[in-house]
Amino acid sequence: MKIDAKIEIEYKNSKDANISLKSLDVENKGYVESEKEENILTFKLKSKSLSNFLATADDLIFSEILVEKIIESASSN
Repeated sequence: MKIDAKIEIEYKNSKDANISLKSLDVENKGYVESEKEENILTFKLKSKSLSNFLATADDLIFSEILVEKIIESASSN
């Protein structure tokens, strides 16, 4: 089995997208390809097993939620 997925996240601005990309890149090296175009991040996931794919996608989404909360908290100060 081969699983490919693409997740796109749109930010309010390019600065927030940069912060997220730099924060998530460390976690994703070797597991997820990521690229940024203006204020949109694109993550490409590939896996040969459904359980590994789901674990990787879950980690990515959970980490993104944390980054988003940090960005929101920093911008409200």
